[in-house]
Amino acid sequence: MSIKKNTKLLDDVRHIMRLKHYSIHTERIYSDWIKQYVKFHKMHLKKELLNNPESKVEDFLSYLAIQRKVAISTQNQAMNALVFLYKQILEHPLKKTVDAVRSTKNRKIPVVLTQEEVKQIITLLEGSSQLVVYLLYGSGLRITEAVRLRVHDIDFDYKQITVRSGKGNKDRVTPLSSRLIMPIKAHLERVKLIHDKDLLAGYGSVYLPYALNRKYKNAEKSWGWQYVFPAKNLSSDPRSAITRRHHLDQSGINKSIKEAVRALNITKRVSAHTFRHCFATHLLQRGTDIRTIQLGRLG
Repeated sequence: MSIKKNTKLLDDVRHIMRLKHYSIHTERIYSDWIKQYVKFHKMHLKKELLNNPESKVEDFLSYLAIQRKVAISTQNQAMNALVFLYKQILEHPLKKTVDAVRSTKNRKIPVVLTQEEVKQIITLLEGSSQLVVYLLYGSGLRITEAVRLRVHDIDFDYKQITVRSGKGNKDRVTPLSSRLIMPIKAHLERVKLIHDKDLLAGYGSVYLPYALNRKYKNAEKSWGWQYVFPAKNLSSDPRSAITRRHHLDQSGINKSIKEAVRALNITKRVSAHTFRHCFATHLLQRGTDIRTIQLGRLG
């Protein structure tokens, strides 16, 4: 079977990843690494993938480390994609140890802002971007976790947020600041109007994980399952082709943050993830035990 002539290999990758409930983000990343791997070795037939695979994987990973000088995490990501390819798609798990040259690009020390800098940046933000950053800093969320929040994930009575399928595919509970309760409630009132308008127009469904739409009838249109931060426009789901309102694109939030940082002449390299580091650091400065941050309710 020719790899170049058709996309059956990647079709298989997508099919298996969806059966195993991988996120579309991971699906795209793995597919891209597999395409790069095939292109690197100039392979045209599937059977070429099975010819001395450990050596092929070693060469590709070493190329990433030596020529492209990727970070350790990037090299590990590529390795995971290829392990998935051979084990799950080709049903030919790598049997020998893959002894590739390891990347030596060190991780950068996390940037931490002062409390005053955090306050100044957030003050310059507006709308959903401001509210998302409040959650990154006030609840220690990752930006992907924040934009994927569903309405029923926020418990105003217990002042907590449930993060579902976070890093490591684990759920956790993190605190919700009392100061954010009223702004979030006001925000959700506006989101509810958008959802009601979508329903009247014949839309209003949202993507549900693990095929829950088959288990719970009409759940995809229920208010509780809607995204807290919906996109401005409806779009076609890349998997099902169903027209839905997806969650807010995180790139727009990072763009707003960079514009605020530039306006304030802050020279630190600031991104959305910086506010999560600030959340943990400032808690430590206030005397919160590190184990509480790592293992307790603060996730």
